[in-house]
Amino acid sequence: MINKVLHRFLLVCCILFAGPPLVAQSPYLSHFSVRHGLAGNNCFNVLQDSKGYIWVATDAGVSRFDGKEFETFTVDNGLPDTQILQLKEDRAGRIWFLALNGKLSYHYKGLIYNDANNAMVRKLNLHAVIVSFLEDSRGRLWFGSNANRVGMWDGKNFRVYTSPEDKAQLINALIHEDQEGRIWAVSNAHASLLNGKTFKGVNSKILPLSYKTAANMQDRTMLFIGKNGLNRWRNGQVIPSLPIDSALLAGNPGYFFYSPRSSLWLSSQNGVLNISNGTMRRFLPGVPVTQTIEDRNGNMWFTSANGLYMLPRENNQVFILNRENGLANESVRSVVMDKNNNLWLGSDKGQITMVNSRNFACHTIDLPDKRKFRSIKQLELDGNSLYFASEYGLGVIRNIYKRPHRIDYLREANDVLFVVKHFSLGPNRELALALSSGVVIIPDREAKKLEFSSMRFRERQDFFKDRSYHAFYDRSHRLWFSNIEGLFEFSAGRLNAHRDAARLLNKRVNDMAETADGTLIIATDGYGLVLYKPGGAVRHLTRANGLTDNICNRLFISGKDIWVVTNKGINKIKQDGNRFSVSIFEDGKDLLNNEVNDVFIGSRYAYFGTNSGLVFLATNKRSTTDLSPPPIYITAVSNNKSPLAIDTDSLVLSPGSNNLSIDYSALNFRSGNVVYRYRLKAGGNWTQTKNRRIELSSLEPGDYTFQVSARNQNSSWSNPATLRFKVTGMFWQTPWFILISIILAAYIFYRLAAGITKRQKNKEQKQLLLQNKVLILEQQALQAMMNPHFVFNVMNSIQHFINTQDNSAANRILTGFAKLIRKNLDICTKSYIAVEEELEYLNLYLKLEKNRFGEKLNYLINVDPAIDREETMIPSMLLQPYIENAIWHGIMPKETGGTIHIAMREKDDHLFIEIRDDGVGIENSRRNQRGGHSSKGMELTRERILLLSQIASKPIQLHIFQNGVSGTVVQILLPLS
Repeated sequence: MINKVLHRFLLVCCILFAGPPLVAQSPYLSHFSVRHGLAGNNCFNVLQDSKGYIWVATDAGVSRFDGKEFETFTVDNGLPDTQILQLKEDRAGRIWFLALNGKLSYHYKGLIYNDANNAMVRKLNLHAVIVSFLEDSRGRLWFGSNANRVGMWDGKNFRVYTSPEDKAQLINALIHEDQEGRIWAVSNAHASLLNGKTFKGVNSKILPLSYKTAANMQDRTMLFIGKNGLNRWRNGQVIPSLPIDSALLAGNPGYFFYSPRSSLWLSSQNGVLNISNGTMRRFLPGVPVTQTIEDRNGNMWFTSANGLYMLPRENNQVFILNRENGLANESVRSVVMDKNNNLWLGSDKGQITMVNSRNFACHTIDLPDKRKFRSIKQLELDGNSLYFASEYGLGVIRNIYKRPHRIDYLREANDVLFVVKHFSLGPNRELALALSSGVVIIPDREAKKLEFSSMRFRERQDFFKDRSYHAFYDRSHRLWFSNIEGLFEFSAGRLNAHRDAARLLNKRVNDMAETADGTLIIATDGYGLVLYKPGGAVRHLTRANGLTDNICNRLFISGKDIWVVTNKGINKIKQDGNRFSVSIFEDGKDLLNNEVNDVFIGSRYAYFGTNSGLVFLATNKRSTTDLSPPPIYITAVSNNKSPLAIDTDSLVLSPGSNNLSIDYSALNFRSGNVVYRYRLKAGGNWTQTKNRRIELSSLEPGDYTFQVSARNQNSSWSNPATLRFKVTGMFWQTPWFILISIILAAYIFYRLAAGITKRQKNKEQKQLLLQNKVLILEQQALQAMMNPHFVFNVMNSIQHFINTQDNSAANRILTGFAKLIRKNLDICTKSYIAVEEELEYLNLYLKLEKNRFGEKLNYLINVDPAIDREETMIPSMLLQPYIENAIWHGIMPKETGGTIHIAMREKDDHLFIEIRDDGVGIENSRRNQRGGHSSKGMELTRERILLLSQIASKPIQLHIFQNGVSGTVVQILLPLS
C-alpha cells in the first residue's frame, strides 16, 4: 500500500515537472547580471550574512548586495583568486572565500585577509581545493578538500588530517559534527570518523550524491540527498524524509535548500525544482542553477551561469502574461475587466485581447485599419459594449460575448481628421471626446450611426474650443475636462471654470478619478497629484510626500486606496483623516519601474499593462507599507586611499594623513529610494545626502564621532552606525608648543609695542619742536613785516600831508595804516587764514604802498572764481614778504616803476599762487647789490614753508626765478587736502 501511494506521488511529480504548466500564472523572477553591477554572470554560490547582505561568488570576483547596489571585490581588493567557488560565514562575522586555486581568505571589518598580508592565513593551506566548511561547537574551523586532506584551525594553530585507508579517503567530503560532538567526513562513497589524530572509515548508510547534496543543520543533524531522496541523519540513524524519483536526481544536481516552511529546493542543470506539500514546481527551466538559498524575508535566491535570480516570497510574487504563454502582443496599453471577470487588453498593431482571468486563455481581435488603430491606448466598458480609442480613431465592439464581433467606428460626417486624446462615457448615453481641437459631446453613442459633424457643433453647449487633454464624467453626471486654459466643469448647461480655485488646476492633466466622498483626483504631468473637492480645499501630493515621481500618468480608485502610475513606478495611497501614506511596489521593479501604461485593480489581483506584457500581483495578501527603517552599516574605511579595518574604538589618524573616506550602505530589498544623513560630532547638525560615500579631508586635530543614518520612502530614520576616530596634531599643534608660541608672541608683541610707542613719542616731540619753531618764525615774520623803514616812511607820508594841509589824504593813510596794524595783530595769532582774509590784508598793504609811490607802482590781483575764498585756507604771513621784496628790490630801482600781478587758481588738487613783477629781475638785483644783502622776510618765509612741509602730509612747493631779461616770478603750490 505504501509503495503504491509512493509510486502515485512520484508519477504526479513527474507529470507536473515534465509537462507544460496548466495555467499561465508563473511568478516573475528578478534577474541581476553584470549589467546591474554583478562581478560576473557565471555565479557559483550565494550567502546571506548575519547582517543581511547578499554575497555572490562568481568567476570574476565576489559581489555584496544591499538591495540597491552591488559592491565588488576582486584580486585588487585582496582575493587570492578571481574564481570563488563557495562563501561561508563563521560566528565571529568573518566571510570566508573558498577559491578555485585552493587558497583561503576572509573578509572581516572591511578588509580581506589572505596569505600575502596575514601570517596566520598563510598557514591555512591544504594545497587542494576547499569543498566544505564547518565551525564546530568549540569554535574550531574545519575545511574539507578535493584531496585526502582535512584542515582544522583553532584560531592559533592549523592542523592537517589524512586517512591512511585506501577505501576511506577524505576526498570531496563534507565535514560534520554530530550531536555528541564527534567530527565526521562524509563523501558519496563512505563516511569517516575522527579518532584521535586520524580519520577512520565507518560502516554507515550516509551516502549523499556529492558534498553538494549534504548539509549541516543547526541542531547538529545532517540532511542529505541520496539515490532515493531526502534523508536526515540523527544519532547514527538515517531517517527518510522525502522520496524523490531517481530520474530527477540524474545529471549531478547542485546544492539544495530545505526548510519546513518552503520544503525542498534542488538546484540542477535544468533550473530549480521545488517540492512542497506533494506538489512540484520548476523555475528557470533550461538555466543551469548551482545553488539555492532562502533569505530571512522568505525570498529565494538562485545562482546560475546566467547571473543571479530572486524569487520573492509568495505574498510578494509578481506574475506576467506575455507572448510565451499566449499573449499575441506584449505592448499592453490599456486594461479593463468585464462583469464576467474577463480582462480586455488594448495593444499595439490594432489588437484587442480578451483574457480569461481563471485560466488565462487569450482571444485576440484584430482591427482591420492598422494605421488608424496602431495603438489602442484606452478601453471603456459599457454593459456588453467595449469602446476603444487610438490616437486617430474611436470605435465600439457591440455585444462583446457574441462572435463574430460587430464593430462600429466613429466617423466625422465630412471625413475631417480628428485626434483623440481621451474619451469618457456619460450616464445618459453621451460620449465626450477630448480632441486636439477641443471637447466634443456626442449626445447618443448608441445611435445606429456612430458619427458627428464638426460643422453643427454649438460652442459652449456641445463643443468647447482649445486643445484639450482629458475628459471625465463624475457620478453626479458632471463633465470635467482639462485644456490649455485649465480645469473646467460642464453641468446643467453651464460651464464653470475652476482654474482660478488653485494654481495647480491650470496644469496639464493626464488622468482623473473620483473617490467615494466626491473628491476629484487629478494626475498632472509633472506636478504630482491634486485632490480637489469643488468648493473645498485643494490638497497636493508630490515626491516630497512619498510619490516616486511627479509625472503621474494613470489613476485607479479601489475602495479607499488610490493607485497611481508614475513615470518611475507604482504607488498606492491610503488616506487616514488628513494624512496620506504612500506605498511603493519594488518586486518586479524592472517591469513596473518606468513602462507601465495602465492599471486595473480587481478583487484578487492588481493588473498592470506594460511594454513587456500584462503584469499582475495579488492584492489581498500583499503588504506594501514597511515603516521599519533600513539597518545601516559602515562597509569600508580608507585613509589616503589605503583601506583600514573598521574599528569603532581605536581608529587613530596621524598628522598629515587625515584624508578619510567612509563607505556605508543601508539594507533595503523592498522599499523605495534610500536617503542618508551624517554628522561628525555627536549632537551636531545632520547633513542629508544620497551618496554612499563621504570624503573627509584636512580634518582638524581632535576626537570625532562619525554617525550615519538612513531612511526609505515610508520609514523613520534608522539607528545610526557609528565610527569613532581621532586625528592627532603635528608637533606645532601640541599644547606645550602652543603655550611657548603664545609666550614668545607676547614678548615680541611687547617689544614691538614699546618700540612703536617710543617712536611715536619721539615723533610727537619732534612735531612739537617744529610747531614751536613755526610760531617763533611767525613772530619774526610779523616783526619783519613791520620793519622800521616801512613804519618811518608811512609816518613821513602822513607828516607830509599834514604839513601841506592835505588832511583828507593824511586821514586816509592813517586809517589804512591803523587797519594794517590791526590786521597784523589779528593774523599773528593764526597759523592758517582764509584766502579772503589774506586778500584783504594784501589790499591794505598795497594801497599804502601805492599812496607812497604813486604812479610808479601798479598792482593787479586775479583770483579764479572757482576758489572758495571763505573755505580755502593758506598759511598766514606767506605772501607779503615776496610782494614787499618785489616792490623794493624789483620795481623801485627801476626809474619808470612797474606793475605787480598776483594770481590764484586751482591746479591738480593744489592752490597755485603766482606773484609776477616787471622789475629789474632777481638775478640782476643780486648782482647790483653790495654786501650780499638778502630779504629777512623771504628767508623767514622760506624756512616756515620747509617746516610746514615736514609737519603736513604733503609738501608746499616754492619756485622763484627771473622771467627772461628782467622781472621776477614767485610760484607757490599749496596742497588743498
